Amino acid sequence: MSSPTSAERGVEVRGRLLAAAAELIPLLGWRGVSTRVVAQKAGVAPGLVHYHFDSVQSLLRQAAVGVMGQVLAAVPPVLSGAESGEKAMGQLLASFEDFDGTDSTSLLFVEAYLAATRDSQLRAELSRILEEARLALTAWLDAQGTPAPAATAAVLIATLDGVMLHRAVQPAMTTGEIGPVLHRLLGNPGNGKEEAGSEGR
Repeated sequence: MSSPTSAERGVEVRGRLLAAAAELIPLLGWRGVSTRVVAQKAGVAPGLVHYHFDSVQSLLRQAAVGVMGQVLAAVPPVLSGAESGEKAMGQLLASFEDFDGTDSTSLLFVEAYLAATRDSQLRAELSRILEEARLALTAWLDAQGTPAPAATAAVLIATLDGVMLHRAVQPAMTTGEIGPVLHRLLGNPGNGKEEAGSEGR
């Protein structure tokens, strides 16, 4: 088997740095991740951090956007693969049940949103991936005949986002509790109560 090329080694090191940063952000906080700490976590020399990234801030930005993009990218397949609108909403809610506000992904979201208030580039990147999720959800809501699909999509994304973050201090705010409310928001006042409740248990 041939040895990896320098380009392949570079890709591998870059991936390790991004993975290390994504793990460290929830543990240490955005400002707590330094060149030395992330290099140690990735098992590489500190100089490689600045070889692959303009700055630690650039590394953190790309790591956070990558994780958040993966979470949001899971929304369209859930919607398109469901047999009905009710099933889609139930599956979408179920996919958020693992985020209890104290898990690493939820904490990364919190740290990234806070950092975005001071970092215009991060703010633009987060806006882009949120917009992609909103557009996919808007198209699905429009196909379901939901009134004002674009505005409804924006509120729904913000609601799910908020629930994920608030559960750290309000554990009772399960997707089973909010399921019926979201169905009413989508114009299905009698739907989803039993299904959403079973998903949240």
